[in-house]
Amino acid sequence: MKNESIIVERTFSVPPEKVWNAITDPNQMRQWYFPMMEDFRPEKGFETQFDVVMGDKHYLHLWKVTDVIPGRKISYEWKYGGYPGDTLVTFELFESQEGTKLILTHENLETFKGDIYPELDKDNFLEGWTRFIGTALKDYLDKISDR
Repeated sequence: MKNESIIVERTFSVPPEKVWNAITDPNQMRQWYFPMMEDFRPEKGFETQFDVVMGDKHYLHLWKVTDVIPGRKISYEWKYGGYPGDTLVTFELFESQEGTKLILTHENLETFKGDIYPELDKDNFLEGWTRFIGTALKDYLDKISDR
């Protein structure tokens, strides 16, 4: 697999604070991202783990926050227990006339060895991020902006 990052860009018609809270507050993250996640803090060095069950397989997600610029950027290592690989996910927020532009970048996906573990193939992550950012987060932000 080539060393190519996934980049997903979306613009949401809400202020940056609302998007920042949705991507960093565990109560909000559970509503659109990972319901089974117990805790998350936008603090450099914070670590969390949670299990995602798909069919008969368990995927232990291991995250460690590596970079934070409050309200603008958060990055975290993303690994799976029992699998090779160490990737980096970055969310960046930019104020725009339409509201907030979010750029998600997921790097080093080739370290997951998708050729050996097809469930960790880059195309699966592209599909997942497109659904998370393009649909789930958008729907969540639309719902809370109506309040």
